[in-house]
Amino acid sequence: MTTQETAAPLGYPETATDKGLKGGALGLVSSIVVGVASTAPAYSLAASLGFVVATTNGNSIVGVKAPAIILLAFIPMFLIAISYSELNKAEPDCGTTFTWASRAFGPWVGWLGGWGIIAADVIVMANLAQIAGSYTFSLFGLDSLAASTFWTTVAGVVWIVIMTYICYRGIELSARIQVALLSIEVTILVIFSLVALTKVYRGTSPAGSLHPSWSWLSPSGLSLSAITTAILIAVFIYWGWDTAVSVNEETSDPTRTPGRAAIISTLLLLVTYALVSVATVAFAGVGSKGVGLGNSANTADVFHAVGTTVFGGSGFGKVMEDLLIIAVLSSASASTQTTILPTARTALSMGAFRAIPAKFARIHPRYLTPTDATIWMGGVSILFYVALTLVSQNVLGDSIAAVGLMIAFYYGMTGFACVWFYRRDIARGGRDLWMKGVLPFLGGLMLLGAFLNASYQYAQPDYGNTTLFGIGGVFVIGIGALVFGGVLMLVYRLVAPAFFAGETLARRGAHDLVLAGMAQEPASERESLGMPGAGMPDIVIAPDLSNLPEGATALDPETGEMFRGPDDRTPAASSSGSDDRD
Repeated sequence: MTTQETAAPLGYPETATDKGLKGGALGLVSSIVVGVASTAPAYSLAASLGFVVATTNGNSIVGVKAPAIILLAFIPMFLIAISYSELNKAEPDCGTTFTWASRAFGPWVGWLGGWGIIAADVIVMANLAQIAGSYTFSLFGLDSLAASTFWTTVAGVVWIVIMTYICYRGIELSARIQVALLSIEVTILVIFSLVALTKVYRGTSPAGSLHPSWSWLSPSGLSLSAITTAILIAVFIYWGWDTAVSVNEETSDPTRTPGRAAIISTLLLLVTYALVSVATVAFAGVGSKGVGLGNSANTADVFHAVGTTVFGGSGFGKVMEDLLIIAVLSSASASTQTTILPTARTALSMGAFRAIPAKFARIHPRYLTPTDATIWMGGVSILFYVALTLVSQNVLGDSIAAVGLMIAFYYGMTGFACVWFYRRDIARGGRDLWMKGVLPFLGGLMLLGAFLNASYQYAQPDYGNTTLFGIGGVFVIGIGALVFGGVLMLVYRLVAPAFFAGETLARRGAHDLVLAGMAQEPASERESLGMPGAGMPDIVIAPDLSNLPEGATALDPETGEMFRGPDDRTPAASSSGSDDRD
């Protein structure tokens, strides 16, 4: 099968190669690396594990049940990864949630899904940059600079500029750097875990350490409120694997590789997080003194608090402590890079379909990367980071917690989009029922429940570090970001209504007939005639073929059958490539 046919299985040139991205640049391994690196395992654990442990549970805290929370958070992530995989088979578009939600629910919902991705990524970039800046100075023993808000901000901005440039230069360079950074990161995390557990069982761990127990993997004894709040924090630890799908148009097999990479990425993350969380809780314990994870002084960065004690003060220990700093630094910097990738490609897709200004669809003629989208992502991230830093470090901290709301929002939307897009396939039962219906729906339902419950918790004036208008700052930032996106959407609807009228990205389901034949046109004609908004006939064809242009053919993407004219509902010759879409 040709690249064009693989990239556009629906028979209409609205995907992969038409946007100008470099097809075939990534294989399965590279896609998995991008997916895992995007979650920033070392950084995510350092920044979130302490908060999971310290989550209030009645008169106590989640404590040793933190590994159970991490296991529970994996369930909706895995179910949503299945949704991504199934939707990607039908339409491997780099817009992911934006494109799929537009297909399933229409342009308004799709636009908000795309905005959710962009907003979450811009907000988290501030914290990633701050961690990268701080750890850069810590690596060289410059503790006074690491503690300085001004200098960590300067270093963080430099990191954003560097990673934006790397993303600008090409996906292959980005992937090679990710392999190196992730290899360092995972190796050091495994060593850290093994050393910690060895000291626990040898009895050389600090006071308060605990022997691991199978009960740590069960949520028994936790309140529903504690479970929901802690899971939304833990969801942040897994967030990012969808980058493997957002680069789908640049993989060697767009319909298969990205979905497989997403599922494998979540499984690898589960194993990594289970090992590190059990080892850290066992070694440090959950007490409120010393290195205990219940100590509020350790919450924001558990590795910084525990690392020195785990590796000791010997020469080897000092080297390993420095390597642990490098692991978190490489994790934050790698995630800075892989956060730019999906945001730029979401903006590229939205620009291509005229949901935002068309300049965001520009591709560099040499590097084959989204130029304006990448540069804008870096620039806006810098402005947001500097602005929040100037306002307050507390506001910056609450903004990171608010990211969980947006993650639940657009991940959950993707799960429901999968169910609705394949709603008629589900009736066939078997695999279709479970993989396209039950599992995606459960994933979406779990995240919807977490979103609603957390919104209530976050709105309480005593939640988080700030209070705005008598409401918790986390709620104001998270929901405020979504509302702000809605305002932007309404404004752009007045400026450029074509997308919102369904003219550039038509709503449809997997069962609908679509316009066939255009994907076989020469590349020059596809670029001039086939781009969204270029005046092409409707992609979705009515069941009676009444809107099928004269001389054109309708395609059933599920069966590969092709039909001609409203007066001839008899199947024509089947598409030769139809069997390849699954």
